[in-house]
Amino acid sequence: MAWENPLLMLRISSIKSILLLGILPAAVQRPAFLLQSRFEGTTTETKPTVCVQDVATQKQLSAFGEYVAEILPKYVQQVQVTCFNELEIMIHPDGIIPVLTFLRDHTNAQFKSLADLTAVDIPSRLNRFEIIYNLLSLRFNSRIRVKTYTDELTPIDSSFPVHKAANWYEREVWDMYGVFFANHPDLRRILTDYGFEGHPFRKDFPLSGYVEVRYDDEVKRVVAEPVELSQEFRKFDLSSPWETFPAHREQPESLKLQEGDKKPEAK
Repeated sequence: MAWENPLLMLRISSIKSILLLGILPAAVQRPAFLLQSRFEGTTTETKPTVCVQDVATQKQLSAFGEYVAEILPKYVQQVQVTCFNELEIMIHPDGIIPVLTFLRDHTNAQFKSLADLTAVDIPSRLNRFEIIYNLLSLRFNSRIRVKTYTDELTPIDSSFPVHKAANWYEREVWDMYGVFFANHPDLRRILTDYGFEGHPFRKDFPLSGYVEVRYDDEVKRVVAEPVELSQEFRKFDLSSPWETFPAHREQPESLKLQEGDKKPEAK
């Protein structure tokens, strides 16, 4: 047999020892694609990451936005392309279900994934809350943004029948902003504690909040109490915050005005 040759067995054992000791160079021991993936991130990128304007893509998005506005003129109020390649469709609050259903089921759209649902509070507007739906089409690798509006008292339709992912997103918007979603299966708070009052992301909500919680040793539970700021207001000298001994500062030289000519005394 070939394995009984002592010279061949010596050669095989020497190769094994070389591999174990790491005498061979790294390029021989590792494939080339591993070396490439290891060193491709070591270079420093000096160019800023900017969104390059693509005229063809911008025209396609504008044409698709106009097409949606022609199909649904009752609900679409405005269409615009922002940041060169982000299509935004502003709709009436009554058109949430029809527009989202159309964008999900249409052959040339297929926006079947709800990537995000959030809100913005702008108190200066009559309808202070702007509800934003970020949709993703995996079929065409494109995104679209749908916006609508409401106020503190007017509910809007829940998008849960169209996108199941809207369940917790709408609960978060209800908890943080107080926007009520009609026909939601389980519209409860999701981030704040039980019995919390107010909506923290509203612009008129105080930064310190209304209540504070602590553990009480007497009742052996966490209790909520009105906020008390124990520290009195103090006026800090922020002109030079890095100096440890402000009393030993060198006083700046004050500019002195030269005295003008004195008027002669009247006789």
